[in-house]
Amino acid sequence: MCGIVGYVGTEDAKEILLKGLEKLEYRGYDSAGIALANEEGVHVYKEKGRIATLREVVDNSQRGYIGIGHTRWATHGAPSQVNAHPHQSKESRYTLVHNGVIENYDHLRREYLENVEMKSDTDTEIVVQLIGRFAQEGMTTEEVFRKVLSLLKGSYAIALLDNHDPETIYVGKNKSPLLVGLGDDVNVVASDAMAMLHITNEFVELMDKEIVIVTRDQITIKTLEGEVISRDSYIAELDASDIEKGTYPHFMLKEIDEQPFVIRNIISKYKDENEDIKLDEDIRQTMLDADRIYIIAAGTSYHAGLVGKQLIERIANKPVETHIASEFLYNMPLLSEKPLFIFISQSGETADSRGVLVAVKELGHKALTITNVPGSTLSREADYTLHTYAGPEIAVASTKAYTAQMAVLAILAVDTAKAAGLKMDFNPLQELAIVANAMETLTDKKDKMEKIARDYLSVSRNCFFIGRAIDYYVCLEGALKLKEISYIQAEGFAGGELKHGTIALIEEGTPVIGVVTQHHVNLSIRGNMKEVVARGASPCMISMEGLAEGDDALVIPHVHEYLTPLVSVVPLQLISYYAALHRNCDVDKPRNLAKSVTVE
Repeated sequence: MCGIVGYVGTEDAKEILLKGLEKLEYRGYDSAGIALANEEGVHVYKEKGRIATLREVVDNSQRGYIGIGHTRWATHGAPSQVNAHPHQSKESRYTLVHNGVIENYDHLRREYLENVEMKSDTDTEIVVQLIGRFAQEGMTTEEVFRKVLSLLKGSYAIALLDNHDPETIYVGKNKSPLLVGLGDDVNVVASDAMAMLHITNEFVELMDKEIVIVTRDQITIKTLEGEVISRDSYIAELDASDIEKGTYPHFMLKEIDEQPFVIRNIISKYKDENEDIKLDEDIRQTMLDADRIYIIAAGTSYHAGLVGKQLIERIANKPVETHIASEFLYNMPLLSEKPLFIFISQSGETADSRGVLVAVKELGHKALTITNVPGSTLSREADYTLHTYAGPEIAVASTKAYTAQMAVLAILAVDTAKAAGLKMDFNPLQELAIVANAMETLTDKKDKMEKIARDYLSVSRNCFFIGRAIDYYVCLEGALKLKEISYIQAEGFAGGELKHGTIALIEEGTPVIGVVTQHHVNLSIRGNMKEVVARGASPCMISMEGLAEGDDALVIPHVHEYLTPLVSVVPLQLISYYAALHRNCDVDKPRNLAKSVTVE
């Protein structure tokens, strides 16, 4: 959600900024812009729509060795050229880009800017106009920048250019992610390391309420009070080839195909020399000490958390609650005496989850983050982190990150059970190897999934997914995948709930996809499928080997019952992909959605 890039060096910044913004397209956006500074001044180019549209309006004859860029996902003000970033102060001295939400922007406007005419509907413009106003009082740009940031309430990552000092970028952050990249005679700014990997892989993290003064040959980190801070850099362990599509038409298809490799990678990372689970002893002890686990997540990660609840309760005999982060933040339940909070987030930057993390840390409770980005905000601020090792996931619709989360939760559950002395006949490392093979078998049968999408979803305006027990959670994820990339109205339901209201929506030809991988609910879910068929539905049953019947649309390879969600979701991912493809949808960048949701 929104992206920032900045460059100061010896090369023309224009193409570097545009390429950096293209690397951030996966985050979701509705407009984009760049600002270039040179001896003639600051030149701003911005447009509604894609980076390709922005490229058409950029003056290629202009050159500059310093600049900032932005992809915007609308919060305040509709998507438009006027509301796109960068924004400028009244006299055009200052140019600014911003991620996040300024909660007190209206108060600041009334307090300080009543006589300033705003050009946009954004909260961001308030910030740059404030900087312009205070600069007229004789303060330096750094002093003005620190003063204005100290007035802001909410979340922000900001990059600022001063037309009077065309060799410096001023950056600051609070709650929203921002990095500074280091190079030889060049330094860069990015909200995601992937945006600037073509320049450097060495980065410095910014903490909340810090600023950085960036020139081409040095960076200076300070607090909002002006105190200088020293911090070591780190090397981003990302392979640039991982963020390229290669021969694939879409990142989503590439990432679905990468799932077997991801599972094998997780096995290798969590296996010791004795072929046993390798896990931090502090995490193990904290899991044992907890009297209740609270899993906090959003979207696809929430669905992984529902599966994680089943795994931890059934394997480790620990009570678990799974909560939607945005609801938990404002409606916290009565907590147990010794809770452990597990935060699941692909990006590690999910604003709703971070809000909960801050709240529970203030209460003195322990927190563990499961994430694909170990240096992320949730990872830094939690007590412990488990890495999912899925590699960069570019498509907005999560696939490999989701299955990786469930695999790590299974390993955590078994490790806890063994540490508690519970009898175990389930080796997750061995069983996950079987899962990887099963995934590979399914990804090799794409023609079957494409046929299902064509036969059942080519003209449908809605679709229902039904399952029972752990299959129900997979149906929730399958429905989410279908609606977020194909725009088909899709919902997942527990099979037994159909007759309590939802069956009223079944009409002639309504596609209903059933999932069954659990022996004890096989007959029940098949009975539910007969109920919808009797009302005219078009049934599509996906079953596991050993449970299959002759008219099932797809039979998936057999895996251990605890791990069936990792396998049964693969055909649902592929069916969604092909349904979106048949409808000419933008598979990797669906409308209105963002990959990393960094605002509440």
